[in-house]
Amino acid sequence: MKAYRISHGGQIDGLQLEDIVERPLEPYEVRVRVRAVSLNYRDLVVAKGMDPTKVDRPVIPCSDGAGDVIAVGSMVRRVKPGDRVAASFFPHWLEGGPDRSKVRNSLGGDVDGMLAEEVTLHEETLAKIPDQLGYVEASTLPCAGVTAWNAIFESSDVRPGDTVLLLGTGGVSILGLQLAKAAGLRVIVTSSSDEKLARARALGADVTINYRATPEWQDEVLNQTGGEGVDLVLEVGGQGTVTRSVASTAVGGTIAVIGGVSGFGGEVNPMTLTLGAKRMIGIYVGSRAMLEQAAGLVAGTGMKPVVDRVFPFAEAQEAFRHLESGAHFGKVVIELTQ
Repeated sequence: MKAYRISHGGQIDGLQLEDIVERPLEPYEVRVRVRAVSLNYRDLVVAKGMDPTKVDRPVIPCSDGAGDVIAVGSMVRRVKPGDRVAASFFPHWLEGGPDRSKVRNSLGGDVDGMLAEEVTLHEETLAKIPDQLGYVEASTLPCAGVTAWNAIFESSDVRPGDTVLLLGTGGVSILGLQLAKAAGLRVIVTSSSDEKLARARALGADVTINYRATPEWQDEVLNQTGGEGVDLVLEVGGQGTVTRSVASTAVGGTIAVIGGVSGFGGEVNPMTLTLGAKRMIGIYVGSRAMLEQAAGLVAGTGMKPVVDRVFPFAEAQEAFRHLESGAHFGKVVIELTQ
């Protein structure tokens, strides 16, 4: 069996294809033939050595993958050979809220992930894929889809007609756009590309703002909301955007802090939160139950997660570089044909 491995901080050039000898299954383990793996910004963070869950050995990268069950341990009851499944980002966070024990491991971080021809996982890590979703589509959901789901449906109290602000057109933002529109929300999207903004409008974005043409984009957000601000921001930018995101938020609104594409850090004056009764909450992906719910909504509404480009397994480094370039709109996926 072939799998990619990378050391934390090994850079994209350090992503190497290796032959792996598979071990026998433990009683509650499942072997999955991987059909598709989607990439996240977090995979670049691991490659650059910036992920906080560092380990001193190479790992199989990537948290997000989908495939077929090909073998099960003697005590497995949740799945059977032939089932189509996706893996949850956190193997131990099955449902409910997070705690230290639930987020102690993450696929592709401190334990082996999905960028392999076959993977071995505990049965509780797996969620069945609805029949309406293909492997490529299903592979987009475990990190980006669940993160957007958590921010919109679990960690805020937005209702149909409320307004959501999405920064950029990467995986979380575009899946967030699709989920938000399915829930009847008004959506504002920012990007530096007019072409990408046009594509966002085609997906249902109500307002688009080019932040290069409008550097003080928070003022335009306020203008587009009658001076009120948005009810929810999916804050993926980090230190370069968080202050503007807070300024864009309505009284009583929520800033869901997800990532740090522009770097981690930045300063937020606590008084701006206090005087606006605004809430800032960290979103650390989510549970298996959230993955199942997100997949159910996507399948039930006929939604098709936006995939920017699909690379073959042999071109994994090229896929990582495409993600790093920032040229993508939606998800970057690696497909395995076996």
